[in-house]
Amino acid sequence: MFDTFIVKPIFNALMFIYSLVPGGDFGVALIIFTIIIRFLMYPLVKKQLHQTKMMRKLQPELKKIKARAKGDKQLEATQMMELYKRYGVSPFRSIGILLIQLPIFIGLYQVIQIFTMHRDRIGAFTYNTLESFGPIKAIIDNPDAFNHKMLGLIDLTKTTFSQGSVDIALLLLAFIAAATQYIMTKQTMPTGDNNRRFRDIMKEAASGQQQDQSDINGAVMQSMAKVMPIMMFFIMITLPGALALYYTISNVVAVAQQHYLLNKDEEEMEIIADEPEPKKASQKTAAVREKNAKNAHVTRITAKDTRRKKERRS
Repeated sequence: MFDTFIVKPIFNALMFIYSLVPGGDFGVALIIFTIIIRFLMYPLVKKQLHQTKMMRKLQPELKKIKARAKGDKQLEATQMMELYKRYGVSPFRSIGILLIQLPIFIGLYQVIQIFTMHRDRIGAFTYNTLESFGPIKAIIDNPDAFNHKMLGLIDLTKTTFSQGSVDIALLLLAFIAAATQYIMTKQTMPTGDNNRRFRDIMKEAASGQQQDQSDINGAVMQSMAKVMPIMMFFIMITLPGALALYYTISNVVAVAQQHYLLNKDEEEMEIIADEPEPKKASQKTAAVREKNAKNAHVTRITAKDTRRKKERRS
């Protein structure tokens, strides 16, 4: 199932792009493939960044809610959820890109395994419509002819530390992946004057002081912005170079996309953002209910007046 819907499409897309690249360069094919994937995800990125933009815009409103709640956490949480619903903000939309990227990442790892360790299975994973294509047919007939290097220099099947040596190019890729991960995280973090450290908040909480949830969330995000790049660096140096290249190029394109979208004018961001349908429906329903309630109230008053007049006459 996973091979049919994830591995084979990735494999054949890469094979097709590889066959079109002059000289058959797997690294160049992988870069083109990564850029295509990022642009296919552009609508999802746009929606996610709209959420980020709206969260920044709602910061003053959130502070007002906190002041009105006066320490009542349940009331504060309820009003916050109502505010998010009113503006169509959903915290779950931000994981959409991760849910799409993860199977691609796993599928790409398996594709690399085919190209490196199971080249005899290249024909089995190739679609019938591509088997007759000249460059692809040549690889199926002679799997060892597949060029797994980038620019003829960087072996994308190796890890940074392999065979007792250090691949400088792959080490540089890991550094770039970590740096772009930091930039991506900083781009999407809510702006504000909250610079409290997570360690200080925990100390105050241990001493019995009541802590605000927004302060905790901000401190956690600040910590993650520093920890995630370090984690990604160590992950990248343990993976095959092809995966490090894919992740690095994906991050570079993502940084450019986020910079472009987050710096749009507010009016333009509102145009491209999806307006929440439930909001419109609820407003219409509320108006109808209010009108019906007024009509019912008038009807009851009229009925009472009529009844009183009859009683007087009798």
